[in-house]
Amino acid sequence: MEFHFTYHLLLVPIAYFLGSVPFGLVVARVMGGADPRSVGSGNIGATNVRRSAGKSAGIITLVLDLFKGFVPVYVVYLLGAGAFAISLVAFAAVAGHVFPVFTGFKGGKGVATACGVFAAISPSATLLVVVVFVLIVLFKRYVSLASIVATALMPVFLSLLPGTRVYTALGVCVAVLVILRHRDNIKRLVAGEENKL
Repeated sequence: MEFHFTYHLLLVPIAYFLGSVPFGLVVARVMGGADPRSVGSGNIGATNVRRSAGKSAGIITLVLDLFKGFVPVYVVYLLGAGAFAISLVAFAAVAGHVFPVFTGFKGGKGVATACGVFAAISPSATLLVVVVFVLIVLFKRYVSLASIVATALMPVFLSLLPGTRVYTALGVCVAVLVILRHRDNIKRLVAGEENKL
Protein backbone atom coordinates (compact mmCIF):
# COMPACT_ATOMS: atom_id res chain seq x y z
CA MET A 1 0.00 0.00 0.00
CA GLU A 2 2.75 2.44 1.03
CA PHE A 3 4.84 1.47 -2.02
CA HIS A 4 1.95 2.11 -4.37
CA PHE A 5 1.22 5.48 -2.75
CA THR A 6 4.87 6.55 -3.15
CA TYR A 7 4.85 5.30 -6.73
CA HIS A 8 1.74 7.32 -7.53
CA LEU A 9 3.25 10.44 -5.97
CA LEU A 10 6.12 10.22 -8.45
CA LEU A 11 3.58 11.34 -11.04
CA VAL A 12 3.16 14.69 -9.27
CA PRO A 13 6.36 16.27 -10.69
CA ILE A 14 5.65 14.64 -14.06
CA ALA A 15 2.20 16.25 -14.08
CA TYR A 16 3.75 19.60 -13.18
CA PHE A 17 6.29 19.42 -16.02
CA LEU A 18 3.63 18.36 -18.51
CA GLY A 19 1.44 21.21 -17.32
CA SER A 20 4.40 23.56 -17.79
CA VAL A 21 4.69 22.89 -21.51
CA PRO A 22 3.73 26.27 -23.09
CA PHE A 23 1.61 24.90 -25.92
CA GLY A 24 0.12 28.34 -26.60
CA LEU A 25 3.55 29.81 -27.23
CA VAL A 26 4.60 26.90 -29.43
CA VAL A 27 1.39 26.89 -31.46
CA ALA A 28 1.51 30.65 -32.04
CA ARG A 29 5.07 30.41 -33.32
CA VAL A 30 4.42 27.39 -35.54
CA MET A 31 1.38 29.06 -37.08
CA GLY A 32 3.22 32.30 -37.76
CA GLY A 33 1.41 34.44 -35.23
CA ALA A 34 2.75 37.03 -32.84
CA ASP A 35 4.14 36.02 -29.47
CA PRO A 36 0.99 35.92 -27.30
CA ARG A 37 2.97 37.45 -24.45
CA SER A 38 3.18 40.67 -26.47
CA VAL A 39 -0.51 40.80 -27.41
CA GLY A 40 -3.70 41.55 -25.48
CA SER A 41 -3.52 40.22 -21.93
CA GLY A 42 -0.02 38.80 -22.47
CA ASN A 43 -1.37 35.40 -21.53
CA ILE A 44 -0.29 32.17 -23.25
CA GLY A 45 -3.72 30.56 -22.97
CA ALA A 46 -6.11 29.77 -25.80
CA THR A 47 -8.08 33.04 -25.70
CA ASN A 48 -5.01 35.22 -26.11
CA VAL A 49 -3.40 32.87 -28.64
CA ARG A 50 -6.57 33.35 -30.69
CA ARG A 51 -5.86 37.09 -30.64
CA SER A 52 -2.20 36.70 -31.59
CA ALA A 53 -2.33 33.85 -34.12
CA GLY A 54 -5.94 33.34 -35.18
CA LYS A 55 -8.92 31.14 -34.43
CA SER A 56 -7.31 27.84 -35.48
CA ALA A 57 -4.30 28.46 -33.26
CA GLY A 58 -6.62 29.21 -30.36
CA ILE A 59 -8.57 25.99 -30.85
CA ILE A 60 -5.39 23.89 -31.10
CA THR A 61 -4.02 25.51 -27.95
CA LEU A 62 -7.29 24.85 -26.14
CA VAL A 63 -7.21 21.15 -27.06
CA LEU A 64 -3.55 20.76 -26.05
CA ASP A 65 -4.07 22.57 -22.74
CA LEU A 66 -7.05 20.31 -22.01
CA PHE A 67 -4.91 17.31 -22.94
CA LYS A 68 -2.10 18.16 -20.51
CA GLY A 69 -4.60 18.31 -17.67
CA PHE A 70 -6.52 15.19 -18.60
CA VAL A 71 -3.67 12.77 -19.34
CA PRO A 72 -1.73 12.72 -16.04
CA VAL A 73 -4.92 12.49 -13.98
CA TYR A 74 -6.34 9.71 -16.12
CA VAL A 75 -3.06 7.80 -15.99
CA VAL A 76 -2.79 7.96 -12.20
CA TYR A 77 -6.45 6.91 -12.00
CA LEU A 78 -5.76 3.88 -14.22
CA LEU A 79 -2.84 2.98 -11.94
CA GLY A 80 -5.31 2.65 -9.07
CA ALA A 81 -4.33 5.72 -7.08
CA GLY A 82 -6.54 7.00 -4.30
CA ALA A 83 -8.31 10.34 -4.24
CA PHE A 84 -5.47 12.11 -2.39
CA ALA A 85 -2.80 11.13 -4.91
CA ILE A 86 -5.14 11.92 -7.81
CA SER A 87 -5.84 15.34 -6.30
CA LEU A 88 -2.13 16.10 -5.93
CA VAL A 89 -1.44 15.10 -9.53
CA ALA A 90 -4.41 17.15 -10.73
CA PHE A 91 -3.35 20.28 -8.85
CA ALA A 92 0.25 19.86 -10.03
CA ALA A 93 -0.90 19.86 -13.67
CA VAL A 94 -2.87 23.09 -13.21
CA ALA A 95 -0.05 24.69 -11.21
CA GLY A 96 2.36 23.76 -13.99
CA HIS A 97 0.26 25.64 -16.52
CA VAL A 98 -0.12 28.68 -14.27
CA PHE A 99 3.53 28.70 -13.09
CA PRO A 100 5.47 26.94 -15.87
CA VAL A 101 9.14 26.31 -15.25
CA PHE A 102 9.86 26.67 -18.98
CA THR A 103 8.74 30.31 -19.22
CA GLY A 104 10.01 31.77 -15.98
CA PHE A 105 6.91 30.73 -14.03
CA LYS A 106 4.72 33.10 -16.06
CA GLY A 107 1.95 31.04 -17.60
CA GLY A 108 -1.73 30.96 -18.36
CA LYS A 109 -4.74 31.21 -16.12
CA GLY A 110 -5.36 27.49 -15.84
CA VAL A 111 -8.93 27.27 -17.08
CA ALA A 112 -8.48 24.80 -19.95
CA THR A 113 -5.99 22.64 -18.03
CA ALA A 114 -8.35 22.59 -15.04
CA CYS A 115 -11.16 21.55 -17.36
CA GLY A 116 -9.02 18.65 -18.59
CA VAL A 117 -8.21 17.65 -15.02
CA PHE A 118 -11.84 17.56 -13.96
CA ALA A 119 -12.93 15.85 -17.16
CA ALA A 120 -10.82 12.90 -16.00
CA ILE A 121 -12.19 13.07 -12.45
CA SER A 122 -15.86 13.84 -13.08
CA PRO A 123 -17.18 14.12 -16.63
CA SER A 124 -20.62 15.02 -15.24
CA ALA A 125 -19.40 17.98 -13.17
CA THR A 126 -17.24 19.12 -16.08
CA LEU A 127 -20.19 19.00 -18.46
CA LEU A 128 -22.22 21.15 -16.08
CA VAL A 129 -19.53 23.83 -15.78
CA VAL A 130 -18.99 23.80 -19.55
CA VAL A 131 -22.71 24.48 -20.02
CA VAL A 132 -22.47 27.38 -17.56
CA PHE A 133 -19.37 28.67 -19.35
CA VAL A 134 -21.00 28.54 -22.79
CA LEU A 135 -24.19 30.22 -21.61
CA ILE A 136 -22.29 33.11 -20.02
CA VAL A 137 -20.14 33.59 -23.13
CA LEU A 138 -23.21 33.52 -25.36
CA PHE A 139 -25.19 36.04 -23.32
CA LYS A 140 -22.46 38.24 -21.81
CA ARG A 141 -19.57 37.77 -24.29
CA TYR A 142 -16.99 37.79 -21.49
CA VAL A 143 -14.69 34.75 -21.49
CA SER A 144 -13.11 35.88 -18.22
CA LEU A 145 -16.46 36.14 -16.43
CA ALA A 146 -17.49 32.73 -17.77
CA SER A 147 -14.20 31.24 -16.60
CA ILE A 148 -14.51 32.71 -13.11
CA VAL A 149 -18.12 31.64 -12.56
CA ALA A 150 -17.65 28.16 -14.04
CA THR A 151 -14.51 27.53 -11.99
CA ALA A 152 -16.21 28.73 -8.81
CA LEU A 153 -19.11 26.32 -9.42
CA MET A 154 -16.89 23.27 -9.91
CA PRO A 155 -16.46 22.49 -6.17
CA VAL A 156 -20.21 22.99 -5.72
CA PHE A 157 -21.02 20.40 -8.38
CA LEU A 158 -18.35 18.02 -7.07
CA SER A 159 -19.87 18.21 -3.59
CA LEU A 160 -23.38 17.47 -4.89
CA LEU A 161 -22.75 14.72 -7.43
CA PRO A 162 -22.45 11.10 -6.19
CA GLY A 163 -18.92 9.76 -5.80
CA THR A 164 -17.07 13.05 -6.26
CA ARG A 165 -17.45 14.76 -2.88
CA VAL A 166 -13.93 13.62 -1.98
CA TYR A 167 -12.61 15.96 -4.69
CA THR A 168 -14.39 19.06 -3.36
CA ALA A 169 -11.22 20.33 -1.66
CA LEU A 170 -9.35 19.99 -4.96
CA GLY A 171 -12.12 21.95 -6.66
CA VAL A 172 -11.81 24.73 -4.09
CA CYS A 173 -8.00 24.90 -4.40
CA VAL A 174 -8.14 25.03 -8.20
CA ALA A 175 -10.93 27.63 -8.12
CA VAL A 176 -8.93 29.88 -5.77
CA LEU A 177 -5.84 29.61 -7.98
CA VAL A 178 -7.73 30.31 -11.21
CA ILE A 179 -9.75 33.19 -9.76
CA LEU A 180 -6.60 34.80 -8.33
CA ARG A 181 -5.09 34.61 -11.82
CA HIS A 182 -8.12 36.55 -13.05
CA ARG A 183 -7.78 39.41 -10.57
CA ASP A 184 -6.89 41.92 -13.31
CA ASN A 185 -9.89 40.74 -15.34
CA ILE A 186 -12.09 41.21 -12.29
CA LYS A 187 -10.88 44.80 -11.93
CA ARG A 188 -11.63 45.46 -15.61
CA LEU A 189 -15.05 43.82 -15.34
CA VAL A 190 -15.94 46.04 -12.40
CA ALA A 191 -14.70 49.10 -14.28
CA GLY A 192 -16.54 48.08 -17.47
CA GLU A 193 -13.26 47.90 -19.38
CA GLU A 194 -12.96 44.14 -20.00
CA ASN A 195 -12.69 43.02 -23.63
CA LYS A 196 -15.60 41.03 -25.00
CA LEU A 197 -15.20 37.97 -27.21
